[in-house]
Amino acid sequence: MVFYFTSNVVNPPVTFFMGLDKYENEELIKWGWPEDVWFHVDKISSAHVYLRLQKGQTIDDIPSSVLDDACQLVKANSIQGNKINNLDIVYTMWENLKKTAGMDVGHVAFHRDKDVRKIRVEKRINDVVNRLNKTKTEAHPDFRAEREARDAVEREDNKRQLQLQKEREKEEIRRKKEEAELRSYTSLMKSDKMTSNYDDGNDSDEFM
Repeated sequence: MVFYFTSNVVNPPVTFFMGLDKYENEELIKWGWPEDVWFHVDKISSAHVYLRLQKGQTIDDIPSSVLDDACQLVKANSIQGNKINNLDIVYTMWENLKKTAGMDVGHVAFHRDKDVRKIRVEKRINDVVNRLNKTKTEAHPDFRAEREARDAVEREDNKRQLQLQKEREKEEIRRKKEEAELRSYTSLMKSDKMTSNYDDGNDSDEFM
């Protein structure tokens, strides 16, 4: 089961989602999307909260108000973290999550520590948590099917982009060829109009 929360601090609103337990978290880790941003309380057990970016967006494009909502949601869904003030929330892109065979279920590390961001949260803000909880819904998605469908769309889009690129390259070659032929023709026409001191059909005196 996955829980979904809607944040309306931006327009259009954004959706956060998190697994019911560590086994659901494991599925989210396995079948996440390259557009997913992962949030977690630093060094303390908590829910794994995700935000799915739009295609082309980066982690730097997340508005500060959305980050604040994500942090409050993560803190509120940590048994220990919910009781602590001045704790850190870490977040990074899904592709930076590292999973090895020896790790416990739901645990992750990072491929690159430098790509992990950190935000200090002073305290729980009940107004924010209550607002998000009012939008809470649940579903039973097929993580693998959703990821495979996403990848299929991306492959088709890449094919279209490649085809367009090839067509543009062909058009550029054709244009350059036409320009070369035009320059050659223009040069030829100029040569035909040139005159010389050799016999041009006019009478002239010859000196010995």
